[in-house]
Order: sequence, then structure tokens, then C-alpha cells
Amino acid sequence: MIQSFNLPLAASIVAQYGGWPGLQRELARLGVDGIEGIWSGEPLPPDLPPGLLTGYHLTFYTDWYDLYRGNKAALCEKFGSVAAAEAFYGGGPAALVRRYREDLARARRLNARYVVFHVSDASFEESYTYRWQHTDAEIVDAAVEIINELLQGVPPEFDFLVENQWWPGFSFTDPALTARLLDAIKYPQKGIMLDTGHLLNCEPALSDQRAGAAYIRKMLVRHGSLCRYIKGVHLHQGFSGDYVRRHIGVVPAALAELDYIGQFSFTYAHVQQIDRHRPWTDPVIAPLLAELAPLYLTHELAGETEAARLAALELQCRTLQQGGLFCDPNAASSNR
Repeated sequence: MIQSFNLPLAASIVAQYGGWPGLQRELARLGVDGIEGIWSGEPLPPDLPPGLLTGYHLTFYTDWYDLYRGNKAALCEKFGSVAAAEAFYGGGPAALVRRYREDLARARRLNARYVVFHVSDASFEESYTYRWQHTDAEIVDAAVEIINELLQGVPPEFDFLVENQWWPGFSFTDPALTARLLDAIKYPQKGIMLDTGHLLNCEPALSDQRAGAAYIRKMLVRHGSLCRYIKGVHLHQGFSGDYVRRHIGVVPAALAELDYIGQFSFTYAHVQQIDRHRPWTDPVIAPLLAELAPLYLTHELAGETEAARLAALELQCRTLQQGGLFCDPNAASSNR
């Protein structure tokens, strides 16, 4: 099991850990192999130690379907005009594929063993109302078109993993949709990056880790043989049912007073209350991971400071060790 820690590839963030050597020391102390990187918008770090990057999370838009399908009315409603929308995305539908292709080139340049691709779509308004404008199948089919165009002619030198969300698209709750997605991707090294926190967000009635682990197991049983495609796991947890019940259904009045960038920042804070990226503290998750035996395990954790993020990582590693999965330097080699 190759373990990694999520990290934006930004010089300022790496500096918080004492540079690459400081980060490597902390990861080695916990038995974690490397990082799952994501582009930060700046040039790739020239001093990234060889082999430290294990995987790469492709850039993503939370709301892209209307641009891709050329829904001008929806774009005008969100941005004020089609021109303003295209200025934000960098162009029309082809701009989406171009930006994904540019980012995939970064992943290949860094020799990533796997890349991660979100299959979901939700507007700012939908994230508050939970009244979806597009079906799961519509999002899955459009995403497949982008994926196949993106990967056309690309040699199978990495694993291409689709990640589940709780928005419309791929949620890992409906095996028929999961099969529809995977069957349509024309790339031999395709698979799933199962995000445990996102899966828990699909059921707001959940309130504790034992119930959460049971729900994840239920979805795995429901998917049966499709579980063979799970090559990676984004490991984190969070139970936001109380928040969802209190805040979903009405769009805040303040949202309409902001421009698109302002709405993004406002809504991002809201989404963080739903998708909390907290460490597992109950070892009940360890046997489930042992059964899945993914190739890649990413500790995808949040924290306001680098110290908080490392503390969360240490806590989750300790939890897995308590459950029989070792994340310390002395035993990690037996799990890889």
C-alpha cells in the first residue's frame, strides 16, 4: 500500500514544513511514502525530490457542465454574459479539455503513478438547495467524453482514477452508474479513487465513525465485483448532517450581491462545513482498508496550519496502526 499525504505544489506551503527535507523527515517518521500533489497555479517546483510525488490530483471545476454543453442561458444567469463565463474558464468547451491536458502533462512530467479526476458538477446555488439541475447520468456521460478526449493517444503509463463526490455525477452509491462510467472510459489503466469522506456526505443521517464505516461497507457490498476497480482511497471522515439540515434548502441572500469570484469564496466556506476532511480516530476503518487492499492510500486531511495538518496525519496513522494497519517506519514496508 503506497501511502501519501495531499499537498498543493506551492513554494509557500512547502516552506511551512521546512522545505522538502523537513517534509520528508515528517513523512518518514510516520511511515508515509510521499505526496499526492495538486497544481497551485505556479511553476512546478524544480527542487521536488525524485520519487517523492506518488500521485497527482488533476485540476477541477465544480461547475463546468453548462459551459461544456453550451448552455448559454445558464451561463448568462451565472456570469451575466457568455463572454464573462468564457473569460473565467479561459474559453469555450475546448478550454476545459485544454486545461486538463495541460495539467495531465504536468502529472506526466512529474512521473506520477496515478492521477485523480473528479466526476461531478454543482453550481453555487445547487450546493445550497440540493435541487439538482442535471442528472447523474448526464454528468457521467459528459465527463466520459472529456476523459476519452484527454487520454486519446496517451500511453498507459499511470493509473487514471475517477473520484466519487456527493454532488451529481459519480457518487459510488449506484452500481449501474459506476459501471456506466468505467465501461465507457477507453483507457486500460482505469480505476476508482474511493473518497471515504465524500461517500459519507451522501448520507446526512450518519453521525459517528462506526456507522460511517458500516455505510462504506454497505456500498462496497452493493458494488460487488466493481470493487476490483478501487485502486486508491482518499482517507478522511466527517459527519455534517446537522449542518446540512440547518443550511440546505435556501440560498443565502448575500450570495446574490457578490460577483462570481466572491460567490466562489463564500460558497467554498460553506462546502468546507460539509466536507470536513478530518482524520479517522476509530480503528473500525482499518479492517475495511485491509480487505480493500488499495494500491494507493492518500491521507487527505485538512488543517489551518502545517502543524495542524501533520497532527491530523499522525492521528490517522496511529488509528490505522491500532486497527492492525501499520503506518510507522518499522512496519510500513510490510504493507507496501
